[in-house]
Amino acid sequence: MGAGNEKYWIRLRIRDTRFAIHLQRFYFLIDIIYLVSRNSYPYLVSRNSYLATRNSHPNPFPHLESLIHITFRKFAQQIFIMETVNWKVEGMSCSNCALTINKYLQKEGLQNVKVNLIGGDVSFDINENKTQQNIIKGIESLGYNVQTGEAKNNVKKKFLSTHLQRFLFCLIFTIPLMLHMFVHVHWLMNPLLQLALCIPVYFVGMNFFGRSAVKSIINGMPNMNVLIAIGASAAFIYSLIGTILNLGEAYLFYETAAAIITLIFLGNYIEEWTIQSTQKALNSLAKSQKVMANMIAFDDKHEEIIFPVEGNQLRSGDIILIKSGEQVPADCKILWGDASVSEAIITGESLPIEKHAKDLLIGGSLLIDGTAKAQVTAAAADSVLSNIINLVKQAQGEKPPVQQFADKISAIFVPVVLIIAAISFAINYLLLHDLTTSIMRCIAVLVIACPCAMGLATPAAIAVGLGRAARNGILFRNAKSLELFKNIKQVVFDKTGTLTTGEFAIDNFQLAVDDINEEEFKKIVFSLEKYSNHPIAKSIAASWKTKQLISWKKIEELKGFGMRAETKDGTVYCAGSYQMAKHVTNDDSHNIYVIKNDVLIGWIDVKDEIRSEAKTVIDYFKNKNIKTILLSGDKKNTCEILAATLGIDKVIPEQTPQQKLGKITTLNNELPTAMIGDGINDAPALAKATIGISMSDASHIAVQTADVVLMNNGIKNFPLALGLGKHTFITIKQNLFWAFLYNVIAIPIAAFGLLSPAIAALVMGLSDVVLAANSVRLFIKKVV
Repeated sequence: MGAGNEKYWIRLRIRDTRFAIHLQRFYFLIDIIYLVSRNSYPYLVSRNSYLATRNSHPNPFPHLESLIHITFRKFAQQIFIMETVNWKVEGMSCSNCALTINKYLQKEGLQNVKVNLIGGDVSFDINENKTQQNIIKGIESLGYNVQTGEAKNNVKKKFLSTHLQRFLFCLIFTIPLMLHMFVHVHWLMNPLLQLALCIPVYFVGMNFFGRSAVKSIINGMPNMNVLIAIGASAAFIYSLIGTILNLGEAYLFYETAAAIITLIFLGNYIEEWTIQSTQKALNSLAKSQKVMANMIAFDDKHEEIIFPVEGNQLRSGDIILIKSGEQVPADCKILWGDASVSEAIITGESLPIEKHAKDLLIGGSLLIDGTAKAQVTAAAADSVLSNIINLVKQAQGEKPPVQQFADKISAIFVPVVLIIAAISFAINYLLLHDLTTSIMRCIAVLVIACPCAMGLATPAAIAVGLGRAARNGILFRNAKSLELFKNIKQVVFDKTGTLTTGEFAIDNFQLAVDDINEEEFKKIVFSLEKYSNHPIAKSIAASWKTKQLISWKKIEELKGFGMRAETKDGTVYCAGSYQMAKHVTNDDSHNIYVIKNDVLIGWIDVKDEIRSEAKTVIDYFKNKNIKTILLSGDKKNTCEILAATLGIDKVIPEQTPQQKLGKITTLNNELPTAMIGDGINDAPALAKATIGISMSDASHIAVQTADVVLMNNGIKNFPLALGLGKHTFITIKQNLFWAFLYNVIAIPIAAFGLLSPAIAALVMGLSDVVLAANSVRLFIKKVV
């Protein structure tokens, strides 16, 4: 595309964007005036409290309500007082590092602080009194590097900025230092040569470990680098004194200082590499966001032009062309064309889905066959895939209850180890009267102690569990849900759309009065049901769609009952369940009753297919001795037939959403309960259950009431969610057991002189690898 045409297209986008911003500001000011008029200005402290205040008061500008809903919320997120910040922080090597950053951010008065040791993700809410630049300087003053996500062109990483580079550099000097232990070469025993070889290693080690140690002590949260720095420095300074005073070979331990630093850099590199594998699933999802797109624009002659752009540059409203074999670059709606699409990256379902005009495509999915022109519906940052990634990251940053005990120990671990090392030195010196041996054993204690193991035990397992779940279309809103699954003793199922497909077909209908014909009856029903989101209503509306609509003065959906509407002349129409019609008929055998001014004018029967996987899922829970319960608003007879077919233990039929909430409360008091539903009428009950699982397609990813969201529009992965929850918790317990056992055994062994400081350094590094490797097993472990 020519430069002139490109500038023309850009001007069009800028013009539209400016107009939208001005419009948003207009509605925003109206809401501010409204809040001040209601004396609600004290609530203008954060975006969340502002929105809560606004939603709790009636709107004095009802004619602007729809426009405000469309434009206000996103605009307020961008410019309001509280802002959510998401950064990557490099250099976190243990739980003390994460605790140090967490403590610093909370001390600065920041809210909703979450620090994820595994991914290095840090998020918090910042207000207008704090600047991001000051926070960045504060974190970097603690010895860490902040990546804000902003592009930095031509910025190369410094030499010796990675653990691998540091290890290889130190190894060059450490090997000659270690040679004299295996091969007797006279000139290698020269103290000055050993000092010259050790200084570069010691300098690199202290530049990393020493600097971090000093900053952590100043911050009041000493990390594991304090132990390493003290251990390596003790060996180096002891040797340096021996060299200066010419005390002989017995005082030369330069190889010990160098080996400690070199081997711990090696351990850190291996640990870093192993931990990255725990992020395998999340990284593969993130890579799916980085694709090129075929942008369609129009020049000044209205001729179509196609040119490549990066997917993250797409904005809502842009037109794109997607060809066979290409990845969908952003959430979009098909304008033209037919395509076969694989959504395995989102739902875990490998079978392709046929898509046509007006159907939605999810960013990250793959166009198997066909070509489509589509309109972008969400920018990269707001896409379904981005929401999934953010949801998993947030859940990884959460700390389940089992981690709290480990955190308490990690917080005091370093001071305790320093005390133990001092005691070890004192006892050994009193018993052996040998300064050299006592110092070496003290150093071994400092080096072999590992708070990292306790800090990694939980987040490593959670990262793998959540990652595997996300790859299979299971989204956990928080890490706590993983742990809660271990206690579940009964599972409650909704019926419609959960155990059944929710795709209804009209089986039969009949008029109950003579003054309304079939065409008029269908028009009444369609005019009512088109405003409902209930699966039965949507199916009927799709079957009886007509352009001849009744104009309603007022229409409302009564959750659990049906639709009620009133015309301008005062005529009242209702369409709903038997609960809505029992005052006009005793026949409860039909699905939908249609009423006009308290007179039954007809009824409709629909049929719904049982999900193919429903029987297998119910059998799985029965084999696990987990009680199954059907909780539905449908008729008793229908529910009992379904329960008998699937082998469900208990049936609770004909329940309104309020009654469902009460039943779940009662069941929760009896036993820990999981509930799975479609998220329409079940929202209150899902929120109340020990664990709420929502049935959802990709467009409903943000189901706020559920703890777990099943993305594949089916319940087949429900057992996998339960299995991953239980086995993730089992892995956490195994990791914590190993971490505590390691330190309980290793520290006394080092104190008694059974390990040299160099070997202790190697063993310390490998201990973290054991935990990470055990966590990685969750990728392939059979959990169902």
